[in-house]
Amino acid sequence: MKSARDFVSTLKLQPFGTQDRRLFARRLEAATSQLQGTLPRGASSWGLARKLLNIFLRDCLYNTYLRRAHKLRKAEQYFEVPLDSIIAKRLRKEASKLPRWVGVKYLTPDVSAAYQTAARLVGKQRGIARVHLDAYWWGSRE
Repeated sequence: MKSARDFVSTLKLQPFGTQDRRLFARRLEAATSQLQGTLPRGASSWGLARKLLNIFLRDCLYNTYLRRAHKLRKAEQYFEVPLDSIIAKRLRKEASKLPRWVGVKYLTPDVSAAYQTAARLVGKQRGIARVHLDAYWWGSRE
């Protein structure tokens, strides 16, 4: 956790406040790779780095002061839902033909993209951005 905290403490948020989907995606991918490189050997998976980064960015979006200062609202629709087994299970119930979930540690960019696409569609059906699905489903956790 220390290496992840150290990384996000220096992460510039302003670049994530963009309306350009492709630019946001490139910045998210770059930050994921950088974070992955700082994680200890046994924890340095792409999936874990992406989940930790998505949690951090979502929390920044939820913070009124950070959201306003870094214009994060512009990119709200591009923020990803942090993936875990619970979110994956819910998405598999609501979306067809998703790849098998094998865990965050083994998550690849392609599998993540499939789940994020499903999350975007589910969010759209509910009138919310996919980043909010975890909070939306929180009360129904088992």
